[in-house]
Parts: sequence; C-alpha cells; structure tokens
Amino acid sequence: MKALQYREIGSRPEVVEVPDPEVGPGQVLLKVTAAGVCHSDEFIMSLPAEQYVYGLPLTLGHEGAGIVEAVADGVTGVKPGDAVAVYGPWGCGRCHMCAQGKENYCLNAAAEHIQPPGLGAPGSMAEYMIVDSERHLVPLDGLDPVQNVSLTDAGLTPYHAIKNSLPKLGAGTTAVVIGTGGLGHVGIQILRAISGATVVALDVNEEKLALAREVGAQHALLSNADAVDAVRELTGGRGANAVFDFVGVQPTVDLAGAMAGSEGDVTIVGIGGGALPVGFGRVAYDVAVRTPYWGSRAELIEVLDLARAGQVKVEIETYTLDEAPKAYERLHEGRIRGRAVIVP
Repeated sequence: MKALQYREIGSRPEVVEVPDPEVGPGQVLLKVTAAGVCHSDEFIMSLPAEQYVYGLPLTLGHEGAGIVEAVADGVTGVKPGDAVAVYGPWGCGRCHMCAQGKENYCLNAAAEHIQPPGLGAPGSMAEYMIVDSERHLVPLDGLDPVQNVSLTDAGLTPYHAIKNSLPKLGAGTTAVVIGTGGLGHVGIQILRAISGATVVALDVNEEKLALAREVGAQHALLSNADAVDAVRELTGGRGANAVFDFVGVQPTVDLAGAMAGSEGDVTIVGIGGGALPVGFGRVAYDVAVRTPYWGSRAELIEVLDLARAGQVKVEIETYTLDEAPKAYERLHEGRIRGRAVIVP
C-alpha cells in the first residue's frame, strides 16, 4: 500500500510503498478515508537527531478516520463496515487517568513506550492503518470523514483547553484566541457554542483575521504590540478572562500574559517553545497558566456532537495521498486556510 513517511532526519516526507498491515491481538484494521495535516508533524520533522524520539521511518498522520476492514479475535465494539474516527492519544488503559478516559494524560505511556499514531506508531496517512484497541475508535454516526477528521485533534485539543476555563467564561466575559489557523478557527467556534464570552481573535495578517470573523469572532486584531492595549480597551481596562494561545512562540506567549486580567486563565496550546514567567508582579493577580495536551475520549464524543448540531465546521483543503508532500509544503509556507486533509 501507499503511505506518507518521514524517513530521514531533516528530509521532507515522501510517498512510498509499504507492506499491507495485518491485525494482531486486540487490534482493528482501518481502510483510511481521511487524514489531517497538522503543525505538530512539522514540529517533529524539524527536530535534530538528538531530540527525535519517534522512530524512522514514520508513517505520519495523527488525525484519522476510516472504515473498519478487519478486527482481531475478541474485538466486539466495532465490526467491518463501521465508519469511525480515531482517538489519537493512546494510553495504557489501566492507570488512574486512563480509567477516566483521559488517555492523553496516561501515567504509564512513557514507561511502556506507548505512542500515538503518526507520533511514534504508524499513522493515518496511508491506505490502511492499525488501531491498537477498539477503545480508540469513536463512531462517526453519519458525519462526513473528510470534513470532520480534523476534529480528532484540531477540535478536541481546543475543546479540552476551553472546557477547563468555562467557569470563567459566562456572560459579559472576554476570551482571546491567538492564532486562527487549524486549531484556532475551530476554537473560536467552540467558544461561541459553549460559552457566553465575547471572542477576540489575533493573527498576523488580514486574510487570517477574515477567517476568524467568518467563523464567529466578534473582534479581530493584528497580533502585535498594539493588541494588548486594544484588548484592555475592549474590556474596560479589566483584561481578558481567558487567553488561548494556539501558536505558543515567545511573542504570542508574552502577549497572552499581558492581556490576561486578574483571576484570568492563560492557556498555551501551541508548541512553539514559548514560556511565560509566573510570579508576583509578572502577571495579573491570581492568573492561572496551563499547558494542556489533546483531550479525553469523552470530549471527542462531545466535539463530534457539536459538529452534528452544526455548531462547529472545519475549513478544509483536500489533497490525494500522492499530493500529501505538497500539502506539507503549503503548511510550512503558511498557505493553508484552516486544515489540510489527505484523502487516500
């Protein structure tokens, strides 16, 4: 079968022929219907050899959806023909966190070398993929896999981040979204759907801000030094009740810290390497700083429910598997509007 693989440190991904996978104990074989392209892939492919821990060659793709092709003995929760989405942050299934459905915070994953698809295990950018357990599949229940595959990360990750701050986002509050790309433009829609907050979006150019307005942001500002004063003015000097940084580079993290008002939340979702100093006088009084990771299986079910209700829609560009390297080139150049989706 064809697969998109990262094969050498510092190289670009390439489409290659690999053996068809076969199910082992407890596993499920999917015929892939859609796979999302993510900045996290760019991040791991930019790592130097001494920091790279994901194995080579690596079949990319941690956002996946497909049709169940075959199941191993003992698998009873899904059957051939079922249309499913893949819950990506795989864990051990036994620890305290996994027992709550929070495999994104599995306590044993590192020690047991459990890695997500596309981030260590073979991913979804292939004609077929192996899912290690039926508990890592969620029914699509009529949702279009191409339109909605990216909700498994680009929806789940902001949803998890926003739910943590919901108690602070009632009527009359303000939430700031920094970065309106793959995750951010979905985060705006989630905020509009489940909170009472006024949403202020920040990004680096008017094209990206236009998308933010299209999906529901009430205010859209250029992400620069003037944005802090603008947010303060919009909030009557109070600052934002929550700031969600979907970029995570040092300049955006600095903006997030400066915009948060007393008792506000700063949530750094992006993996750009930025850090926010926390201490008396560094941020407003009682500001909480969080660095969440992905989300729980239950939250993925909730995100897909929002999509069924028409409250969340991913802006997508589609590419064939052969065109996947081009999609990554466009992502690297900042030319993807929303999310790129590979359709094998």
